[in-house]
Amino acid sequence: MHVKELLSLKGKVCLVTGGAGRYGQCIVEGLAEADGTVVTASRNPATNADLAEAFRGRGLDVHALEVDQADHRSVLALKAALADRFGGLDVFVNNAVSRPMKGYRGDLAQFAESMRVNATGMWDITREMTDLIIARGGGSIVHISSMMGLFGPDLSNYEGTDMGDPAPDYFFHNAGLLNLARYQAHVLAPHNIRANCICPGGLSAPEIQPPRFLQNYTRKVLCGKRMANRDDIKGVVVFLASQASAYITGEAILMDGGMHC
Repeated sequence: MHVKELLSLKGKVCLVTGGAGRYGQCIVEGLAEADGTVVTASRNPATNADLAEAFRGRGLDVHALEVDQADHRSVLALKAALADRFGGLDVFVNNAVSRPMKGYRGDLAQFAESMRVNATGMWDITREMTDLIIARGGGSIVHISSMMGLFGPDLSNYEGTDMGDPAPDYFFHNAGLLNLARYQAHVLAPHNIRANCICPGGLSAPEIQPPRFLQNYTRKVLCGKRMANRDDIKGVVVFLASQASAYITGEAILMDGGMHC
């Protein structure tokens, strides 16, 4: 098969949860540019609809649906809408996340809320979406983890800033996604479903990132001494969603510009 065909998502229905977020928008764009029919789902219907409309204005096949992954009824409604409107699902990008915990001493209720959304809710929506992929004869699950799912916090990045209190739920949740992908790789292989993770580094957002943090962080990055930009994740997610990665499952791809090599 020609490499362009291997990377093509033409005829594939792709769901991105949290598609209106900073990394989510890049992921939606990349999958749609690879000719996928892309559904972005989030809790904010207005923002999500605006995003889909903007992409359609560029000739990309992007649609918006609403979901609250912490609400089982909402998850089932999304599942039904995907089946009714698009005939099912081929690719699920598990990208939605909530960050209620504020630092190491955050109240236990904050940790519990994080687990309600990022653990229980995430597993609920992943399992329900997997049913749709099974019905289509197979496909791909891509979990968006973080480089912090592989490594502990580098506190030197926060020197000279007020950012030096990373929340523990972030590390707990993202590390768990790596082994969940390995679990799914085994359990879902009979259904022709692959499961992998992407572990990105930080995405550039100079409007909210203090200059000292950017200086501390980027001096450790081998690829251009910079944070990730909007294009950096697109090729990786298309690769894992497409037949180009047909012989890869249960893996975690570190996308940090060489920071940890």
